[in-house]
Order: sequence, then C-alpha cells, then structure tokens
Amino acid sequence: MTERPRVAVTTTVAPVVLERLREHADVVDLAELPREAWGGALAGAVAMLCSSNVPIDGEVLGLAPHLRIVAMQSVGYDNVDLGVLRARGIVLTNSRGSLVDAVADLTFALVVLAVRRLAFAMDWARSGRWMEGDAPFAHDLAGATLGLVGFGAIGRAVARRAQVAGMNVVYHTRTPRDDDDASGGNHRGFDALLAESDCVVALVPLTPRTRGMFDDAAFARMKPTATFVNAARGAVCDTGALLRALEQGTIAGAALDVTDPEPLPPGHPLYARTDVAITPHVGSATVETRTRMAMLAAQNIIAFLRDEPLLTPIVL
Repeated sequence: MTERPRVAVTTTVAPVVLERLREHADVVDLAELPREAWGGALAGAVAMLCSSNVPIDGEVLGLAPHLRIVAMQSVGYDNVDLGVLRARGIVLTNSRGSLVDAVADLTFALVVLAVRRLAFAMDWARSGRWMEGDAPFAHDLAGATLGLVGFGAIGRAVARRAQVAGMNVVYHTRTPRDDDDASGGNHRGFDALLAESDCVVALVPLTPRTRGMFDDAAFARMKPTATFVNAARGAVCDTGALLRALEQGTIAGAALDVTDPEPLPPGHPLYARTDVAITPHVGSATVETRTRMAMLAAQNIIAFLRDEPLLTPIVL
C-alpha cells in the first residue's frame, strides 16, 4: 500500500478546507501550536499550507527535509525565505485573485474614513465635544483625485468603487497600462501622483524597491490637505516619516490596515492621533474570502500531488 503524502497546515482554515485536503493526504493541523512545536510534524511533510503572518524562514524549512511545495493562503509571500526555496527546488503558490473584492471594499472604506475625517468625527462624538458644537468639516469624495500606487486587480477594483463615488483616478506603475480607457485611470509618475492626489493609496507588494517608498520626501510632495491610505504592506511606509508628516501638518491624515511593525504596539503615538484610523490587517478578513483563499491554497497542493498544473504558481 502506497503511503499517503503528509500536508502540514500552519494556519487556521475552515473545516471544509481540511476535509478537502484529507481526501488526498494525511493532514497535520499545526494552527494552534507555537512554531517551536512544529518540528516532528514537519519532518515528513511534502506540502505546507501557510499564511503571511508567520515567518517561513530557513529554520522552519530546515525542519522539513522532504518539503516540495509551500502554498500560501495570502497574496503576499514576503515572510517566506525565497532563497531556500530556490536552492531546494521547492514550489511556491499564492492565493491571488481570491481576495480582490474584499480588499478593495476595505481599501475604499479607508479612503472614505480618511477623506471624510471620520476617525476625528467619531472621537469628537465619543469625547463629548459634540455638546460644544459640530465637528470641523471634512472634504467631498466627488471631484477629488484618488492616487493609486499600484494598479493590479485590487487597484482597478478600488478605482471602480472610487469612480462610482465621483472621484478622479490616477495611478502609478513602473510601466503604464494599455487599458486606461477601460479602467478610467490615468498613469502618472510617482512624484506627479503625489503632488496631484487628494488621497494617496499604497497597493504595491513589498519588495526591496518598494520598502520604505513612502518616506519623508514622499510625504513632503503631497498636498497639506491630502490623506494617505496603506492597504499593502506596513513596511512600504516609513512609520517614523508618517508620524512626522502628521505632526508637522505635511499631510492631513491617514488610514492604515497594515503597519510597521505589525502589530503596532499599544501606546504607539499613531493610536493617540484623531487624524489616523487603524484597522488590524483585516483587508481579506471575511469568512467567505478567507475560506476561498485557503481552498485555493489547498487546490494548489492537490494539483501538485496529482502532478497537475498549478493554479497560481509563483516564479522564483
């Protein structure tokens, strides 16, 4: 009798996903165990289903000498040691395409929070200042310019939501797209986008090129009335630079679903600011979307075990 392959699941997934994997493999669910306790289970694993919140580094990969595939329940994979994967010929997949609408919804909600200064308005009511009079006015969405830094599937989905609200959309990518007429967006250089936009949204992956791209110089190029939204990865923004820009009035506010460090520790000065809204990295955090993401990761593993084409491979 042929021994069934072992799959290690290191993140919490819906029971239906585990059931699907168990049709094809022996599944070891490590989601509730600390990383230090994974050793024995990883020793025989040929596949690993992971999320982006735990480092899959040389130490972890070293515990899995038979590993052949890492399937991410996320689009980002900056937590994975790609050098080790390349050296050992381990395949990597992600869950791109399965979370576009959920992240776009959250991103545009943060745009509304920032432009309409809703964090400030809610604090105004909560603190009792409403008894003293109305909160200061914010700004319209209609007619404002939204600058999207990164214009992949999520960026284009955010653009559609913004256009329904009457916003003008400009975007920055290294290479202009050839479908501006269809998307309704207009390409700009990075500096030009910063200077023109009333709200700037980060939607780029974290790479050596994008790490810290929103720094003191970038914020200095923005309008003093503009706001900043980060729905990408925390480290694309220099947290110290953002705090300085807010303190000095260089920009008017920010809304963040990701931070650097992440989680942002209690007592961090950004929490105390009424011109900042922070959510705890919940862009894809809906039951339906997370289940779809995990199922895509599982389907990639099953395809690999059956020697079939992968659904969403990453070229290393």
